[in-house]
Amino acid sequence: MASYPLLLIQVGTPPDAIRNPLGDLPLWFQRAVGPDTETLAVIRVFEGESLPAPDSVKGAIITGSWDMVTDRLPWSEATAEWIRQAMAIDLPLFGVCYGHQLIAHALGGEVDYHPEGREIGTQAVRLLPGAEQDPLVSTMPAQFPAHLTHMQTVIRLPEGAQALAASSHDPHQIVRYGRNAISTQFHPEFTPEISAAIIRMRADVLRAEGRDPDDLLAGVEHAGEPLALLRRFVAHALNHQPTTEPA
Repeated sequence: MASYPLLLIQVGTPPDAIRNPLGDLPLWFQRAVGPDTETLAVIRVFEGESLPAPDSVKGAIITGSWDMVTDRLPWSEATAEWIRQAMAIDLPLFGVCYGHQLIAHALGGEVDYHPEGREIGTQAVRLLPGAEQDPLVSTMPAQFPAHLTHMQTVIRLPEGAQALAASSHDPHQIVRYGRNAISTQFHPEFTPEISAAIIRMRADVLRAEGRDPDDLLAGVEHAGEPLALLRRFVAHALNHQPTTEPA
């Protein structure tokens, strides 16, 4: 019987100040995925690694990045083309932050800097009408905490996409693109330690923006619902039957 991996498409790596004490993105996602972590195959597209054909995998998680989708980096645009191919066969996809924005860009949406600046820390996310019918989102409470750090956002959704959750800052916190594709602006893989480390690293910038890093740090808390959402996606993807046998 053929074995199909679940891809972790890594689109960046944290700065040394974050990576050295807390590890790289694959570690964060492996820990978040939990018991099914052995199914993850990491592809570091930002370093030039090639993606396998979409019909040879169970699905893909696309990570966050310290780059910007609007830079249109060659590896990013190549990944966007892969996303379009994956959507054509209804492959399960889960985008996170940069991955969330890249899916929207790949499918014809618009990504740019948020007109009101960055969103950071643990923030409240609320479900939108229609979320109660979504197979992955319907069990989530009406409001829940989530870890965030981003400056760019999905300004305009692709045709046919549906926003399922929003924060006071960003109307597109969870987006559904089809039967098997979903994405989040928030970071389900973040722990409170990761969220706090990012706030501390940005402390001077936050003060310059009129934000109080101490207040943000005091608000950091465990965000269990986003983590559970990611794990439900993984379970869904692992039950997905690819269209053909891999070579």
